[in-house]
Amino acid sequence: MAGSTLEIKNLHVSIEDKEILKGVDLTIKGGEFHAVMGPNGTGKSTLASAIMGHPKYEVTEGSILLDGKDVLEMEVDERARAGLFLAMQYPSEISGVTTSDFLRSSINARRGEGNEISLMNFIKEMDSVLDYLEIDKNMAQRYLNEGFSGGEKKRNEILQLMLLKPEIAILDEIDSGLDIDALRVVSKGINKLRDDNFGCLIITHYQRLLNYITPDYVHVMMQGRIVKSGGPELAKRLESEGYEWIKEELGIEDETVEQKA
Repeated sequence: MAGSTLEIKNLHVSIEDKEILKGVDLTIKGGEFHAVMGPNGTGKSTLASAIMGHPKYEVTEGSILLDGKDVLEMEVDERARAGLFLAMQYPSEISGVTTSDFLRSSINARRGEGNEISLMNFIKEMDSVLDYLEIDKNMAQRYLNEGFSGGEKKRNEILQLMLLKPEIAILDEIDSGLDIDALRVVSKGINKLRDDNFGCLIITHYQRLLNYITPDYVHVMMQGRIVKSGGPELAKRLESEGYEWIKEELGIEDETVEQKA
């Protein structure tokens, strides 16, 4: 069975009448890992937020299709149930809801009424993934992300990813703030999911993450567009030479600061 396909065509996105994305085209298929890199303020996080339906981001032109279905017509929860997943750069804290309860509710929402996971199977599966990600099992009984370190929050995002098993995952700077041990564990979890039914969009500033997770495609975003694409070698050149050579090659002037939610 072939995996899902996410198609982004001529996507224009504005925040408070300021255009951030200015015609993004990108197709991600099951089995493919795509990395999006670029200077600060170029629209990378805006792309992630727009795909998942953040209300602050207004799509003014273009389309987002998941297996031919119009994602822009879906509510945020519908997008998640359809198989999209966003690991956020700054995960939210939710007081009063344990990590375990949140995870089981999310899994059951995805599975649908009448197909809920049993408590025994959930605990067994969750414990297995906690061990794999080297996470203390006590974390499952703590309120979601409350009092978590940056590394714990990012591991918890990958815990959710591995248990929810989405078709297409968007990882927005999942490596930011991680020490080398946490980076290794987070990367191990992402690589574990790699198969023909799982597509991934990795937004990152750094080659160091891509040393652990080898992308099939690397895209450079500047001024709200993807201006250059290539293979893993493109990320390595960016690490050693920066972005100036691309700006000079394409005649791109300095970036402006991106507005963030």
